[in-house]
Amino acid sequence: MQRKQQNVLFVCSRNQWRSPTAEQVWRRHPQLNVRSGGTSPSARHTVSDTDVEWADVVIVMEHKHKSRLVADFGDLLADKPVHVLDIPDEYKYMDPELVELLEQSVGSLLNIE
Repeated sequence: MQRKQQNVLFVCSRNQWRSPTAEQVWRRHPQLNVRSGGTSPSARHTVSDTDVEWADVVIVMEHKHKSRLVADFGDLLADKPVHVLDIPDEYKYMDPELVELLEQSVGSLLNIE
């Protein structure tokens, strides 16, 4: 039986390294639709109401991102899981160590391979 695709929103601060890497790593997975955004006004793509409404699951890199999203979009997030990966801002885009962390943590969180 085919499982419905999940819409997953990856969030970091500036949508520059961590969340775009997560989006790139998971974009071709058959069970996922993915997007990324940042919490900072200077983000490449700042998370919007539309992004949060679209998402079935929100995955953030640090607790401060979850706090910011809850402050800005609390009502929209009320019935959605928001997972914190605890990945610090010390990786560049597509850093092999970051890719490995994302593959391991996101796969087990969403119960996919």
